[in-house]
Amino acid sequence: MTDTAADRHGQEKRWRAFAERVLGGEARHDGGAGSRRWIACQRIDDPDVERARAQIAEDLANGATGLALLFDGAPNAFGYGLPGTAEALEQVLEGVPLDRIYLRIDVHPASRAMADWLVSLLSRGKVDPGRLNLSFGIDPAATFAGTGRLRMSIEALQASMPQSLAHFFAMDLPGILLEADGRVLHNAGASEAQELGAMLASAAGHLRLFEEARQALVYAAPHIGFALGVDDDVALSAAKIKALRVLWTRLQENFMIAPAPAAIHAETSMRIVERDDLTGNVARNAAACSGAVAGGADSIAVLPHTIGHGLPEESARRVALDIQMMMTHHDVETSDDINVLTNNLAEQGWAEFQRIEQEGGILPSLRAGHIQSRVRASARQRLQAGAGKRATRANAEGTVPTLAAERHSAPTDGVVFCEALHPLGMDAVAGDAP
Repeated sequence: MTDTAADRHGQEKRWRAFAERVLGGEARHDGGAGSRRWIACQRIDDPDVERARAQIAEDLANGATGLALLFDGAPNAFGYGLPGTAEALEQVLEGVPLDRIYLRIDVHPASRAMADWLVSLLSRGKVDPGRLNLSFGIDPAATFAGTGRLRMSIEALQASMPQSLAHFFAMDLPGILLEADGRVLHNAGASEAQELGAMLASAAGHLRLFEEARQALVYAAPHIGFALGVDDDVALSAAKIKALRVLWTRLQENFMIAPAPAAIHAETSMRIVERDDLTGNVARNAAACSGAVAGGADSIAVLPHTIGHGLPEESARRVALDIQMMMTHHDVETSDDINVLTNNLAEQGWAEFQRIEQEGGILPSLRAGHIQSRVRASARQRLQAGAGKRATRANAEGTVPTLAAERHSAPTDGVVFCEALHPLGMDAVAGDAP
């Protein structure tokens, strides 16, 4: 039975009313840079720890208020990343004022062990836990989608997580413990609705894990965070962030808990990076950052514009930070178009979430390849739509400076495997579509 026009109109009215209730109650997310501040987050992904330490000092001195540590093997490290050891974590954070910045560990295969190392490191210091702002970056689904494998079975993972979560809650840790990260899907060419639906499915799985750990969901939900990608479509990026807030509220109400606001980290898209158009990359990054600001992201990271050539060096990272610093001096307002897009994306994202739930949840859906199949179809449409619009530009800058670093391939060990999703760059042509 197909929906009638009246049914569709009624559904749209319900989503619009729900979105107005949610977004109207979050005054701090009104989209105006002049009325709110976000965390300007810089990526720390250099395998050379001493160089990374110097970069941290430079970033903090120039206005960064957050650090995203990316370790070797992380899906969003793009082949680079800090050494994945407790020693490297301790060295890179030595002297960093952890009680005055936001610190996020980016999702990677050893996120669970890294969380233990970070807790051990903090316990040896003189930092007041109440002053910390942390994200531990644990999201098995993003790791599975980005690397194509898990080191234990889905059943074993789901059985072990509740005990781990109970351990963390016993220590009364602050910040985000579990994350629902949509960037792997985003960079692979997913639609906005697909990215939203996958994040919501991850968040639903996290809530069920908290239930199994016998944690009261009303207290556990604020420890779930989100990470998503933003591209150079300002209105669509802003609407996606707003739609995520609406969807997170609806999901929590479905679990019969008073909704906590979503904590959202936005990162500019790898799929808008074009190897031979560095100037255009800067402009596209600025547009993507503007969309994140307009949408009310809590923290934002900008990919350096030379990342398509290798590990970015200091000047490219400074440009990435300068984009955010520039935004702090200008208001970025929302529009009626963004509000309409928000309602549409919320409805479509919920439908994708329900589809994933019917497929058994996000991990079984990834294992069976259902999500990947839909992302591939979306990627083909993106490439075909953009093939006639992109002009090839020679790189006027000549040789692009990058840091000396060996690019590592993704790890291959595992117990459960799926089709890995890889970034879809602007340099791709329609014939290369997945």
